[in-house]
Amino acid sequence: MRFDAAQIEPMPWKNGGGTTRELAVREGADGLIWRLSLAEIVQNGPFSAFSGLWRVHTIIAGKGLRLYSTDAELEAKPLTPLEFDGGLALEAQLIDGPCRAVNVICDPRYVQVKAQVHQGDFAGQAGDLVLVIDGALHLGRDHFVAAQGCVLEAPAQGVAEGTVLHVQIKALKEAM
Repeated sequence: MRFDAAQIEPMPWKNGGGTTRELAVREGADGLIWRLSLAEIVQNGPFSAFSGLWRVHTIIAGKGLRLYSTDAELEAKPLTPLEFDGGLALEAQLIDGPCRAVNVICDPRYVQVKAQVHQGDFAGQAGDLVLVIDGALHLGRDHFVAAQGCVLEAPAQGVAEGTVLHVQIKALKEAM
């Protein structure tokens, strides 16, 4: 499944404090299994909490965020995937201005995710998520540019001529 952020309408965050573009989603009978989205973060404020879910947050433009609560303090740095409990009630403080972030929200009962920023030779497995941050990605006859990507339908190899976010998804059990 191919996606292009420029072709997807933004929607309000769960908490109403900003907008996101839902790039790809997989649901089961019990609800969300995983979701890949692209968020614009333009002001300080509360982060949406997703109780029972896991989050991988990657800043792809801007200087990053400080995320904090009475129990936790995290820093989201550019091009460095940050994993944390999606249920944490966090406040976000921008570091030197607005930023753009890719979020993977998943149900840890069904999947494990691992995100990495990648350049050069690329290899992915069926079910992996790929998003071009800048430059281009060539996977056989498929070509992607910034803000485009796909859910791989089969193993794929190619070359990233720029920066790519690669999210590996490992199924733990079948969602009912």
